Formats: sequence, C-alpha cells, structure tokens
Amino acid sequence: MSDTTSHAFSQLEINILKTKGLNDQQLQHLVAQGIHSKADFATVGDSQTLAELTGISAEVATAIMQWATGKPTAGGGAHGGTPNIVIESHDTVYCVHCNAKQPKDYKVGDLCTKCGKQAEPVNTCFWCHSQGPGKFCRDCGAEFVAIGELDLALLLKREGIAKDDIADKLKNMDAEKKQRLWDRVRKM
Repeated sequence: MSDTTSHAFSQLEINILKTKGLNDQQLQHLVAQGIHSKADFATVGDSQTLAELTGISAEVATAIMQWATGKPTAGGGAHGGTPNIVIESHDTVYCVHCNAKQPKDYKVGDLCTKCGKQAEPVNTCFWCHSQGPGKFCRDCGAEFVAIGELDLALLLKREGIAKDDIADKLKNMDAEKKQRLWDRVRKM
C-alpha cells in the first residue's frame, strides 16, 4: 500500500475497510477521491454516492457507509435512506404456524390461506372454561395451556394452585412429573 493511503486512514480503519470488502487499490482510490478519514464518509452522504464516486460495488459501499456513519441503510439498499416503517391495523392477524398475513375478512377459527392450518387456534381456558384465540383468556386473564395439557391444568386448579402459576408450572415440569399427574387424572 502506498504511503498516501497509510497516512490517510489509521491502521485500524484500513483493516476495517478491508473487512468490508475493499482491496489496496480501492483504498488508494478512496484517498485520490478526497476521502482521507472516517469522518469524510459523512460528507459523501450515502452508499449510492460512494459507489458512484469510487466505482466499488453497491454491496461494499453499503457495508462501508453503515460502518462509517453508524446509520443502517435498511429499505434503501444501495441507495441508502431511512428504514421502512410499516403501520398495520390493530386487527391484523398472522398465522401462528407460517406467519402469513390473513385477509381482512378473517374470523377466529378460520384456516390459514397459505398453510391450511388453523391460523389462530381457539383455546379453552382451564380456569373459567371460556374459549378464545391468543395466549391469554380474554375473560379471566389466565394464560392458556397446551390443548393436550388441559386436564392437567384442571387437576392443578382443583388442588388449589394459583391461576397465574399453573401455566408456568406445566411448562417447567419434567416428563416424569407430568406422567404422575396423568396417572392421577386417569384415576379420577
């Protein structure tokens, strides 16, 4: 590398620029274009301008500008810019299985338009026996348990375990303890 390049950037900056995809010749070209320090990249402004000025690829220019300015170029790709902001309606529903957005006329219990499974399964509350979608009961606030463990949750409720502790207790219970609970359920 020439002395001009080594005086333009610190050794650390040179190493970082190389990891971002520049070679010695491209580093020398940066200096020839008037870019002598990390601060000079702020004057360049965006990755597209850097790519046009120096002839480096858009991908390398984006990586360098992200490092030099600390600003992500999400949404803009090689053109820089601000991140894309997506605002969705409060009633937007995504499938719990494949994360596909459901149509506006979606009703709880409908099948996903992409994967065909129930997009938002309807659960039964072990505490108040109401039904609904989501992770928590809309009537009493209890956290839903897996459908296959509903009988275990009902047993724990009968034993006096607090409503807010039952779901956590079942999640943290090992297979052996669950088997003992199932044995007790079957005896009833």
